[in-house]
Amino acid sequence: MRTLISDTQLNRPGGRRAYRIVLVLVVLVFTLVFLGPLYWLVTGGLKSTREVIQNPPTLFPHQLHPATYREAWSQLRIGRLLFNTLYYAFGALALQLVFDVAAAYALSKLRPVLGNLILGMMLATLMIPAAVLIVPQYLTVLDLPLLHVNLVNTPWAIWLPTVANAFNIFLLKRFFDSIPEELMAAAAIDGASPLRALWSIVLPMSRPILGVVSIFAVVNVWKDFLWPLLVQPDPRNQPLNIGINSLSLGVSQNVVIAALAIASAPTVVFFLIFQRNIMAGLTSGGLKG
Repeated sequence: MRTLISDTQLNRPGGRRAYRIVLVLVVLVFTLVFLGPLYWLVTGGLKSTREVIQNPPTLFPHQLHPATYREAWSQLRIGRLLFNTLYYAFGALALQLVFDVAAAYALSKLRPVLGNLILGMMLATLMIPAAVLIVPQYLTVLDLPLLHVNLVNTPWAIWLPTVANAFNIFLLKRFFDSIPEELMAAAAIDGASPLRALWSIVLPMSRPILGVVSIFAVVNVWKDFLWPLLVQPDPRNQPLNIGINSLSLGVSQNVVIAALAIASAPTVVFFLIFQRNIMAGLTSGGLKG
């Protein structure tokens, strides 16, 4: 097997020792880079207000204040904000699974006229910076074309812009392409309609990639800040990120940091639990045979 370091170099005197030292140093550096901000976030909530604003900052809390997390939960109404966030995230997930799966299935198996052109135009939208789309999206939800309905302060203002996700459609289509055509032909011979084939054959085989798309859909809504800030001005309807920002005025800095740590914890735990599923879903469908 061809690798970055050849066996000849490793078998030289001190070669394996140098390789292991460099490998350990690289892993430690990248671990500190990724885990460092999370460490400051968690320990910042355990410090006193005076210690948080101290300059230079302290590496370890002089005295632990776990009650700060309880205070953050009650003062910033984390429970209500968490419910709103879950409501928006899983609503967006349901809509994405319905419409993105339908679009990917049509492009992969039904093969409409100009399907490749449509897919190319979808992928081209990934090249457009998200900030450029803020104004046209806001004007759209402010006065929905044809229906002339104002969607601001409603869940649809968050759900609708997330439905047509070109990246998720591409992932799903790539996986659907790897499903053998013989199975689809056999289903058609047995009298299964395209919708029945999708439900009985394609979806059961697509659980890995559906899991990946689900995780992406939930995390994208969970971490978004600018769009919910524009379309959810009512504090009762705001998700976690916006609610903490709105309610943080006059609140101690260590309490705000503790609230941010609570808001970040679910996605981190979610990723740690399903990281193997994410990698398996991303790589599945990439190779045939």
